[in-house]
Amino acid sequence: PAFLDLCDSLGFVVMSETFDVWKGHKNPYDYHLYWDEWYKRDFVDHVKRDRNHPSLFIWCLGNEAQEQWHSKADGTAIPIALAAIVDSLDGTRPTTIANNELSKANPVLMSSAVDLIGYNYNHKKWASFPQDHPGKKFIVTESTSALESRGTYDLVPYDSSRMWPERWDIPFSGGNEDRNISAYDNVFTPWGSNHQTSLRLMERYDHIAGMYVWTGFDYLGEPTPYTWPARSSYFGIVDLAGFPKDVYYLYQSVWTEKPILHVLPHWNWKQGDRVDIVVYFNQADRVELYLNGKKIGEQSRDPDRYDLVFKAVEFEPGEIEVISFQGGKKLLSKTIRTAAKAHRIQLSSENLTFNSANKELSFVHAYIVDEFGTIVPDADDKIEFEVKGDGAKIVATDNGNTTDLTSFQSASRNAFHGKALAIVTSKNKGEIRVRAKGEGLISGVIQLEAN
Repeated sequence: PAFLDLCDSLGFVVMSETFDVWKGHKNPYDYHLYWDEWYKRDFVDHVKRDRNHPSLFIWCLGNEAQEQWHSKADGTAIPIALAAIVDSLDGTRPTTIANNELSKANPVLMSSAVDLIGYNYNHKKWASFPQDHPGKKFIVTESTSALESRGTYDLVPYDSSRMWPERWDIPFSGGNEDRNISAYDNVFTPWGSNHQTSLRLMERYDHIAGMYVWTGFDYLGEPTPYTWPARSSYFGIVDLAGFPKDVYYLYQSVWTEKPILHVLPHWNWKQGDRVDIVVYFNQADRVELYLNGKKIGEQSRDPDRYDLVFKAVEFEPGEIEVISFQGGKKLLSKTIRTAAKAHRIQLSSENLTFNSANKELSFVHAYIVDEFGTIVPDADDKIEFEVKGDGAKIVATDNGNTTDLTSFQSASRNAFHGKALAIVTSKNKGEIRVRAKGEGLISGVIQLEAN
């Protein structure tokens, strides 16, 4: 598959998971209807399809199977049968199963069929794994389920924790009226945690082989904790349009070697508002904060955290500057300015040139900015995209807003917190001109090249 080819070339490692359902059903018309007749052939085909990819390092035989609770016989026999198939076709990689029931009453967990025990969530039990399962190996097969909307910030203390919903089995009636969720990384599901918590645990305990974060990207469906008209998830580190949320830079600060300094939130507030300013950073031992040139404070790195928080900074229009230092030497600086009135649309793309013969795409980012080029964080203006070029067309638009029901095929899209996306392709070679216009705004133009 093309996905695994890409992982092979980029150096990603992949856990290849086959089944979300075994014999026991989660929904009336799911795979359990076909299990007896098809599971063996489907699983053999899956293993044969993927086994020659060097990126694949572990086989996952199932995710949150109902047999954990409802059938001791099947919960023991099915993992053993699936593990035997893997061993017969590929003896080079270990196996696991993703469990969300961790008691010893779970026959899947106690079957000893797989090489690594997999936990979904249950982060409070990660530390005690060596005592709970002596001699066993451990991987976190699913974690976190924190909730964020890119660019949304509630003025509540950053270090507060909010569980939405409070119980998974009771409809949620709280939250924000616009069905957005603060990007401060302090809202999470009752089965999950915030990103800091799960990442810190994984880094702290050597017996944890690694973890899979739910999720890298937002996706259609499961708009926990809300209902319609929310139509896509809030779990992603990156939103549905491909724009990073703030926690993207948290992971980047931990997992990359390049220096990182990221500051949140924006700096457009009401006079008198008190705002917690959060800094994600690495390779520095100290951070200083300035407001309109006046030093507000400084903090040293806490070895048990990945961030620093300057609490309750009183808003005044202007600019926030954060400077990181290592050993007394300035490393990086980042400035966030108060945006003025929306003035123009600014376009950019990471792939100005693309291959038309291979049906490649160009992702054009649209930003609503003020006259000085600062993104307007509350801008939701309607943007109309136009393309000119032989065979060129707009494939889709998006903005990352989980409640925007505009068709993805529409050539117009409201900005969400100042940003929108247009995806462009072409059947033919040649120059392509993309124009984005909005009422009362200076249009943005970008030139692409299809070759």
